[in-house]
Amino acid sequence: MSRISPLPYDEWDTEALSVILPGRKLPPSNVLGLLARHPELAKAFLAFNAHLLGTTTLPARTRELAILRMAWRRRCRYEWAQHVRIARRAGVTDEEITQIRAGAATPINQAVAELDEDSCLSDETYKALAAELDDRQLMDLVFTIGTYGLLAMAFNTFGVELEPGRSDENFDIGN
Repeated sequence: MSRISPLPYDEWDTEALSVILPGRKLPPSNVLGLLARHPELAKAFLAFNAHLLGTTTLPARTRELAILRMAWRRRCRYEWAQHVRIARRAGVTDEEITQIRAGAATPINQAVAELDEDSCLSDETYKALAAELDDRQLMDLVFTIGTYGLLAMAFNTFGVELEPGRSDENFDIGN
């Protein structure tokens, strides 16, 4: 149940929202509709998030594995549904999605858990990640995990619902 309903599409401040897709018409979405209710916040946040999704130094697969694990940990149905599709396009397999759900002992799952619980990476996890990622990638990973934790918090708090016809496949959390 939505606590803050998305602003109707025809009322959006497209200038504030266009930072994510400059020069292209934005599609209707409940998340953008929510952000459209606060154009100043939308413009600032979406400029930052555009880096995390578009110009990040992280490989897309790594980014999506981290986002999905955070969505799963935070029980964020909207974030999960959006990013399962994106993750598959980035080459994430069904087996990896199962590992995310199960919390398998992977460096990315461990990084998400530690940052979510302790706001810091252990030396062991940092070393495992640093063996695969350079300094900029490590920075992008930490900021991605933190940002998608924030988004999950906002989506869950404000009751952002899936768009009609959108599937939240593989999200059964057993509740």
